[in-house]
Amino acid sequence: MFSLFEDSTEYKKRLVTPFTPTKVTLQEVHSVVPKHLHQKNTFKALLYVIRDVTCAVVVYKLGWLIDPTAKSLVQDHGAPQVVGTIVKWGLWALYWHWQGVILAGWWCMAHEAGHGSLSNYSWFNHLFILVPYYAWRSSHHAHHKATMSVERDENFVPRTRSEYGLPPENIAKINDYHEMFEETPIYTLLRMLFMQALGWQYYLFTNAMGNQMYPPWTNHFQPSSPLFKPHERNGIIASNIGLSAMSCVLYLWAREVGLHNFLKLYFVPYVLANHWIVMLTYLHHSDPSIAHYRAKQWTFLRGAVSTVDRPLLGWAGRFFLHNVSHDHVAHHLFSSIPFYNQPYVTEAIKKVLKEDYNYDSTNTFRALYRTFSQCVFIEDDGDIAFYKNREGKAQRVLAPGALNNHMKKAA
Repeated sequence: MFSLFEDSTEYKKRLVTPFTPTKVTLQEVHSVVPKHLHQKNTFKALLYVIRDVTCAVVVYKLGWLIDPTAKSLVQDHGAPQVVGTIVKWGLWALYWHWQGVILAGWWCMAHEAGHGSLSNYSWFNHLFILVPYYAWRSSHHAHHKATMSVERDENFVPRTRSEYGLPPENIAKINDYHEMFEETPIYTLLRMLFMQALGWQYYLFTNAMGNQMYPPWTNHFQPSSPLFKPHERNGIIASNIGLSAMSCVLYLWAREVGLHNFLKLYFVPYVLANHWIVMLTYLHHSDPSIAHYRAKQWTFLRGAVSTVDRPLLGWAGRFFLHNVSHDHVAHHLFSSIPFYNQPYVTEAIKKVLKEDYNYDSTNTFRALYRTFSQCVFIEDDGDIAFYKNREGKAQRVLAPGALNNHMKKAA
């Protein structure tokens, strides 16, 4: 029980190990992955899509039975009203959880389609989970090309000391950090809840936690947004049309079934799906033990291995979320390999990456709070940077001579 609130042994080991960038080469990584794992099977992908849709439809149909079942317990079987109420809301909680996970799995499947590892089923994004597919695909591809680059990455880019208006490190006092970052636990909780419930939409509308090289209020819906190249603009328009069409369908359906059924059957699972999406993407690339790189030290390989594999939701994460958290390091190294082959890729690359492979079995909600409270800012200088906490302290340090490894990194 208490292990739910403790950091994993893998994480603790990383913190006490001075960091040296990987000396493994991209050629060595590619050499250990069998070629047959790159093969895509359209029929197999279609079966996974059918399975995901079937799961959502079955759970949706069961959702319609919750209120009548609870009512029947009281009226037809003589159960006390309190029992009926407990059964009713207990079943709704189960419905919301599992339908939220299933819809998050749809997003993960569309994510795979965006990488070209499946047949193009991008319309799932438009129709059911309200994501601007082409717009998101564009910025996501840019993220993969510059993962963990302070200057060029697209998502969860750390804010710096100067952006917070903090004094220089050599004269800053503990009160300077407390004045900027200290907050009550309830306020921290509210900020976390906002990020988990609405952070995905907030990012799409405002580019929050995106790269600061873009002007304020850059978004994923404007065809002329600086996020996109001119040839991508027709796709952005298509995404907007798809979102508008689905919004109309949802409005008409809500009028048909009533607002209360719309909220219970669709909106709550939709919010929870966004929670899982934000959680998994945030924890992939934000961690006190993982380095960010500036231009002189960044390479594709260093960025790709500077993510963390996590057993999010255990078997359910593998089944419904298509290995997106269990095998994220492999995904960044080989994003075109189908998700159902990524577990084999992970086992192969672990043999060559060894200590450079990052895994964390910390309870995911504990890891979320840890990252939210400890990954606050990075310094304005330094070619390799680690997050600092609310007291201005980094949790991990560079090994002596770590920066001298620069000439070997491009091998």
